[in-house]
Formats: sequence, C-alpha cells, structure tokens
Amino acid sequence: MTVTATSVDRQDQLEPSTAPTRGARLLRLVPAATAALSGVLLYISFPPRTLWWLALPAFALFGWVLRGRGWKAGLGLGYLFGLGFLLPLLVWTGVEVGPGPWIALVVIEAVFVALVGAGVAAVSKLPAWPVWAAAVWIAGEAARARVPFRGFPWGKIAFGQADGVFLPLAALGGTPVLGFAVVLCGFGLCEAVRTGIEWRRTREVRRSAAAVALISMAVPVLTAVAARSLVSDKAEDGTATVAVVQGNVPRLGLDFNSQRRAVLDYHARETERLAAEVKAGKVAQPDFVLWPENSSDIDPFANPDAAAVIEQAARAIDAPVSVGGVVERDGKLYNEQILWDPEKGATQTYDKRQVQPFGEYLPMRSLIGAVNDEWTSMVRQDFSRGSEPGVFDFGDAKVGLATCYEAAFDWAVRDTVTHGAQIISVPSNNATFDRSEMTYQQLAMSRVRAVEHSRTVTVPVTSGVSAIIMPDGKITQKTGMFVADSLVQKVPLRSSETPATKLGILPEMALLLVAAGGLGWAIGAGMRGRRAGGV
Repeated sequence: MTVTATSVDRQDQLEPSTAPTRGARLLRLVPAATAALSGVLLYISFPPRTLWWLALPAFALFGWVLRGRGWKAGLGLGYLFGLGFLLPLLVWTGVEVGPGPWIALVVIEAVFVALVGAGVAAVSKLPAWPVWAAAVWIAGEAARARVPFRGFPWGKIAFGQADGVFLPLAALGGTPVLGFAVVLCGFGLCEAVRTGIEWRRTREVRRSAAAVALISMAVPVLTAVAARSLVSDKAEDGTATVAVVQGNVPRLGLDFNSQRRAVLDYHARETERLAAEVKAGKVAQPDFVLWPENSSDIDPFANPDAAAVIEQAARAIDAPVSVGGVVERDGKLYNEQILWDPEKGATQTYDKRQVQPFGEYLPMRSLIGAVNDEWTSMVRQDFSRGSEPGVFDFGDAKVGLATCYEAAFDWAVRDTVTHGAQIISVPSNNATFDRSEMTYQQLAMSRVRAVEHSRTVTVPVTSGVSAIIMPDGKITQKTGMFVADSLVQKVPLRSSETPATKLGILPEMALLLVAAGGLGWAIGAGMRGRRAGGV
C-alpha cells in the first residue's frame, strides 16, 4: 500500500509540470505551421486560379510570425514559408523527370526566401517596418532572378497579379514595383490587425503605428488606380492582322521530341488549314504568322525536306512565318526563331539568349552524371546562347521575340521594346509539362509583360495554351490544350514607351537601396542595444 501511495503521489506531482511543457511545445509549433500555411496561401493566389487577393493575407500572416523575432528564427520561418509556396508552385518541374529535380530546385530556391525571412525579422523592429520589409522581399526576388545559373525568377509576386487591381503598376515600374506594392499592402494589413488588437485590449494605440498601417495599405491601391492612365489599347502606328498557329504534338511528355517531323508537319498542316479558311473568306488574311518554339526541331538549313515543308506552308498562307527551329551552326546548337518569307525563304533569325538550365544546357555535367546518368542523357548537347535582341520586321510591323523561359526575365522582354518592337511574341513549347499549371503560370507572365510595356503580346505554344493578349493584359483569344488550332486577330501597333520601359532596372535598384538602408539601420540598432546592455 505504501508503494502504491507513493506512486500516486509522484504522478500527481509530475502531471502539473509536464502539462505546461507539452503546451509550450505545441505553442512553439504554431509559428512554424503558420509560416508554412501562409506560403501555401500565397501559392493559391497564383494562376490558374484568379485569387490574386490571397497574396495579401499570406504576407500579413508571414509578417505576423516574423515581427519582433530574431534573425535565426526568421531564417527558419522564412524557409518554411518558401517551402509552402514553392513546393506546390513548381511541382510541374518534376512531371516527366520525377521528384528529384523538383525537390532539389525547391530546396535551393527556398534558401533565398529563408534569407528574406531573416531580413524581414530584423527590420520588423524598425518604425514603418512594412516598407523596409517589402523592400527586403524584392531584394530576395532580385537575387533569385540572377543566381545561380543566371537566375530563376519563377514565382515573382508580380506574376500572380495578372487579374488583380495592382496590375497597372507594372507599367509604372515593372515587376519590382508591382511586387513591392502587393507585399507592402500585405504587411500593412498585418500592422492594421496588430494595432486593432492593441486598441481593443488597451483602448489606446500609437498614432504612428496606425498611420503606417493605413498608408501601407492605401498608397499601393491608390497608386495602382492612378496608374491605369498608363494602360492603353490605342493603335499608335496602325494595326496588323496576326495569326498564331498551334499545331499540337503527337504525344505528351518528353517523348514528343522523338516525333520531330510529326510536330513540324502538324504546324504546317494547321497553317494550310488556316489558309483554306482565308481563301474561303471565313477569316481575315494575316499579315504574318507566328509558330511556337520547337515547331521545327529539324534544322531547315541542314534538311531540305524540312525547308520545303515550311516553304509550302508559307506560300499557302501567303504571309511570312516565324518558325521555332533547332539549328546547328559551327558545331553549336541554338534554339532559334527563323523568319521565313514565302518568296525569299529565311531572311532573319533570333537565337534564344536565356537558355534554361537543366532543360537546354546542363550545369555541372560531370557531377550530375556521377549522381544519375539518366539526367545527363536528357540534355545530350548544351544549347548555346544568342547575343542580340530579337526584333523581326514583318513589313510595317516590328515583332519582339522572347522565347518561352525568357518571358520570366525583365531584361529579355524589355530590350525587344527598346529596340523598336511594336508587338511582343512569346513562342513557347510546354508539351514536356503535360497538363500542369506551368502553361497558365507562363501565360500570366505574358499578361504582366503586356501591361508593363503597353504592347500586344502573342503566345504561340506547341500544345497550348496559345493566346492573344491586349496591351491592358486582357486575353481576347486563346486555345485549349493539346488541340490543333489557330487564332487570327487585328491588333494595335504601339511605339510609345511606358515609365517601366524607360526606367528599366532603376526602380529595382531603388528598392534594393531601401532594403539595404533598412537592414543597415536594424543591424546598427541591434549592435547599439547589445553595447548598452553590456553584451
């Protein structure tokens, strides 16, 4: 009996001490879970969904878990936010090659978000912290867009806002200003909720905190409304009738490449079908025709039969055709757009400049080959980069070219406009990514580019979704996926430049200086605090 009583007494003594420990452990998990779930919320705000506004509560929650914390906690919470966002966003990268490359990409890219988390935590103790924090986020995006392997800007906040009220800001300062406004508004929402809770508890609130919350939310919205005046569909240099051809592919996935001749024949066939409709008076005669990237993976300069197929299609439609080809020159491989005139043949070319790592060239080939030989066999020969912007002269119309992956890079689209492009075309090949969200994410990028530079953007894709986008970002025509189809439309030719086009990288540089200033202030304040405390 004595032993039993003693056991009961010990149990009574232990339970009160272990219960708080368990509760404390659960409480410590709340910020981590909130960070990861807010990242998922940000992902849900991206296309193909039109829930752009979810980016605001996503950043409000992210700011909530980071505010007032140390940089180490910010690093970990930022990494969880990055995983929650990027894991589902980039799942398409593993559609055909398995989860290995997808996971590796996300693990690396989330490091940038982790560093941003550390930076946001540091500046969250400063006055007007939403401004500094939003600038730190843009600094992280700027770094991601440049390193490693010349950068990977996929997942920029701006690319999730094609349907949102903030979109006109793209014309004001490009993707950095658009993204900054969204993040600032989200962090401002966090501050508004925090001050509201403080007022309910104490019936008092600092005016400065309330003002910061109000300004952080109001200024981005009001500026976006004012920026609508920069968006115009007006034809400044006349119009052009453009045809976008989607020929489709024989089969989904990576294996479609083994049917290169079939892909070329499909695009020629769809062009000839369109020519028949033109002759029948069902659709307007196009001034020029745009084929997608990889529409002729058979080099027409080295294979007369491929050249004959293209020439026959161009003569049938009686218009010059921009053909996406794979060309070997001087022992080097190029992803090339070729302007094929129905009478003169090939007259102009553009070599893709921002080639895709692990898709068009393989960094660290020997190291990767040692890990997995199958991955090296997928990219047997590296593509070489072009060096000049692509602007094709189609009579009175000048068309700027940003091939597929290039649409994600600010500079690769902008310099086509500064070199005279009146229309932008983004020829793409998304067949390797099946029916994933990738094609819709890329389409949203093109919509942002249309507003950013006030140009019509055409998106010819091998397997869909092909589209014609007006300078205000609205899609006027689009195809389905994995069908043969064509789009014909009269579009405005524009030559004026938006502030974003004129300013180029300057808005991003200004925001980087803001971020650096905030981080410098936070670090200096922390050092002074430690000295004052005798640490």
